[in-house]
Amino acid sequence: MVVDYRPLGRTGVKVSPLCLGGMMFGRWGDNGPDETAKLITRALDAGVNVIDTADVYSAGESEELIGRFLAANGLRDEVVLATKVHGRMGEGPNRGGNSRAWIMRAVDDSLRRLRTDHIDLYQIHRPDPSADIDETLGALTDLVRAGKVRYIGCSTFPAHQVVEAHWAAERRQRERFASEQPPYSILARAVEADLLPVCRRYGMGVLAWSPLAGGWLSGRYREGAELPRSRRAALLPARYDMELEANRHKLAAAERLAVLAEQAGMSLVQLALQFVMQHPAVTSAIIGPRTIEHLDSHLRALDVRLTPDVLDAIDEIVPPGLTINPADTGWRPPELLDPALRRRP
Repeated sequence: MVVDYRPLGRTGVKVSPLCLGGMMFGRWGDNGPDETAKLITRALDAGVNVIDTADVYSAGESEELIGRFLAANGLRDEVVLATKVHGRMGEGPNRGGNSRAWIMRAVDDSLRRLRTDHIDLYQIHRPDPSADIDETLGALTDLVRAGKVRYIGCSTFPAHQVVEAHWAAERRQRERFASEQPPYSILARAVEADLLPVCRRYGMGVLAWSPLAGGWLSGRYREGAELPRSRRAALLPARYDMELEANRHKLAAAERLAVLAEQAGMSLVQLALQFVMQHPAVTSAIIGPRTIEHLDSHLRALDVRLTPDVLDAIDEIVPPGLTINPADTGWRPPELLDPALRRRP
């Protein structure tokens, strides 16, 4: 297969249209050093050159396994290495979030686990309403100037906060976010309405996470078949509980998409991944395979292309801008979760 490398925003860095996600490396995916090494090797051999992880994945174990493999095989400089900060890492009120205090500590922990002296793309994993964006950008700017980080990005930020971050960077002479990492799939298309256009306007790269909608577009969710059981489904019932109407709608859409894929002569995985990769704002789709078989099915998406007729048929099944289940948006503002923020005392 021939890989069409794409520019990561305006950084000048070229990355593959598929990005190897590290969430399944470590105990979350029941993958140890040998399994992780096989997955990374197969991905690199196929032309994938960007690996994305986060400090919270298996409590740092994902970073450790990736760093160990790259260092042992002299491959650190062959990949664009991305990780994230924000999630809680242990006990204590300040062991998480987007404050300068935590970012400065967390980056050194990630560098140690990754066995490298720099991170190519250091991303803020989620918004933190308690931290001023200038506080966060100031810390990240210092890390870039210190050489510990090459570029900075954000993940699952709403469009207005991306704009606010760019304004703050311009006014305060801070480093600006070079990329955004949103949830994006055929079943979760809300970002098409505002976030993706904002990223294009500001010249940001886009690394789309969950392009298979958390497994819903893997081909395993079919009407009339026994639904798969997984640790993820048990932990996130709002996204998988079939007692919920939104999830029944997702199942119906997944069934129609599976039929469409068969008619188009491809797998549902190929259809779903190519849909994401063909959006003009998307730089790379993040895949999170747990096994070699999963990875191979994902890599085959590079061999197909969706025609306008197929894309039109997808739009009929899930209209542009629609996320069938709001729980799939990845982050909900506190104003929606806390009634006290919506009501005068």
